[in-house]
Amino acid sequence: MSGIISYLKENKTVLLQQQAASWQDAVKLGTDMLVEKGDIEPSYFESIIEKSREMGLYFILGPGMAMPHARPEDGVNSNSFALVTLKDPINFGDADNDPIDLLVTFAVKDAKFQNEVAIVQIVTLLDEEDLVERLRKATKWSDIESILNDLEGLIENE
Repeated sequence: MSGIISYLKENKTVLLQQQAASWQDAVKLGTDMLVEKGDIEPSYFESIIEKSREMGLYFILGPGMAMPHARPEDGVNSNSFALVTLKDPINFGDADNDPIDLLVTFAVKDAKFQNEVAIVQIVTLLDEEDLVERLRKATKWSDIESILNDLEGLIENE
């Protein structure tokens, strides 16, 4: 299955129990991994920040969770995903959902993939309270691999 599961398994763009001084630093942890892989340009991070100034924190999904992303034309070279958990949750400025400790950054080349694959898989993951709790507690790659395998089973059974 293409999408977040296979991408994270192949690329291991995961940082666990990280420290961030600000919400911008937290977002940058995810985008930096994708820049390093060549999947996005550094401008992608700047686009997320700029869009949040214009539109507010559009990428907050719910309590404790964010899905930073921008548009394909903002520097996406290939479909990609990054997962970041924060050791100490930080406030993003969203009173209903702060503090945030789980970020799933994604960058996609086209809207069809975004709507039919990327968002569906991310929302499926974040809707599963057990998987989210396991993500928050994860400290090593094998924890993430187990969660991704369980997520794959959920998606295949839908």
